[in-house]
Amino acid sequence: MRNATIIACGAYAPEKIIPNSYFNQLLGEDVDTWLRENVHIHERRWCAPDESTADLAENAARQALERAGITAKDLDLIIIATDTPEFVSPSTASVVQHRLGAENAGTFDVNTACAGFVTALDIGSKYIRADEQYHHVLVVGAYAMSKYLNMEDKKTVTLFADGAGAVVLKAEETEGTGFLASELISKGEYNEWMGIYGGGTHQPVDEKALAQHDHQLKFVRKFPKELNPEIWTKMARNLCCRIQAEPADVARYFITQININAIWETLDRLGEPHEKGHTIMHHYGYTGSACIPMAFNDAWEKGLVKKGDLVFFIGSGGGLAFASAAFRL
Repeated sequence: MRNATIIACGAYAPEKIIPNSYFNQLLGEDVDTWLRENVHIHERRWCAPDESTADLAENAARQALERAGITAKDLDLIIIATDTPEFVSPSTASVVQHRLGAENAGTFDVNTACAGFVTALDIGSKYIRADEQYHHVLVVGAYAMSKYLNMEDKKTVTLFADGAGAVVLKAEETEGTGFLASELISKGEYNEWMGIYGGGTHQPVDEKALAQHDHQLKFVRKFPKELNPEIWTKMARNLCCRIQAEPADVARYFITQININAIWETLDRLGEPHEKGHTIMHHYGYTGSACIPMAFNDAWEKGLVKKGDLVFFIGSGGGLAFASAAFRL
C-alpha cells in the first residue's frame, strides 16, 4: 500500500535564551519557583527583533531536508502549521517555499493553533495516500509567540516561546509502517477563551484593540484542568483501538508541551510510565505548534526513537482544537 513515512526531522530555536530570573525582575516577584515546580519550565528562547516565523521555519526545514538526503526541488508540497504567521496574507509557506528554492512545491498554511503540526501531519500523509503525484511533503510547525506577548501579563509572558520543528514525509510502498491512523476533535465553544483577537476582520487593529491588548495573546478564561488529560487519553485509546494496539505498545508519546502535569496525568490514565512522554519545555518553554516536532527531533537526536517504533503525536490548542496521529517509524 502507498503510504506516508517519516524519513527525517529537524528543528530550530532562536539563540536568545530567556531564563526564569528575567521575569522575577520584570514582574517584581518570584515566578521562577512556580514555573519550575508546576510546569517544569526553566528557560525559553525568544526571537531576535529581526527574526520571525519564516526564519524559524526555514532553518528547521533546511535541517530536515539535509537529513533526508533530498533537495528543496524534490518537494511536492510544503505545509506550515502556525498561528503566528509571517503575514495575515499571503501564507508563510509561500515565503518559505521561495527561500528554500522549492520551485516544484505547492504550499499552504494550517491554523489549528497548537494542534496545528499534528493536523498538518495528518493532511500531508493523506495527500501522499490519495494522489500519486505527491512523493515528498515537508510539514513544519512554527511559532513566534514572543511577538504577541503583553510583557505585563504574568499568565502568558512567562510561558510562551519561539521555535520550529519539521519532518519530511515520503511516499513508499509499505504495509504496517508509516502513517497508521489519526483523529481530529474540536470544542468550538471555547473559541473566545484564549487567543489573539485583534488583527482580523472582527476586530481590526485600531485604538480600541490596542487599548484592550486584543493584538496580543490573552487568556480570557481559565480552562478546566481536566480537559486536556481527558481528551488526550481518549484520543490515545481511539488510536490504539483503530490500529489494534495497546498503550504499552507505543514507544513514545509526543504531546503538547504546555503543562508537564497534564502529560503525566494522561500517561497515568493509560497506565504508562512518565518517561514515555518525551518533553522539552524545560529549556524551550511552550512553543505551540512547534513543540511536538521539536520534541520528536530531540528524541530522534538522542536515539530515543528508532526504526520500527510506534509513536503517537497528540496536540491541542486554542479553538479548542485537538489532533492525533499514529506512525510506525
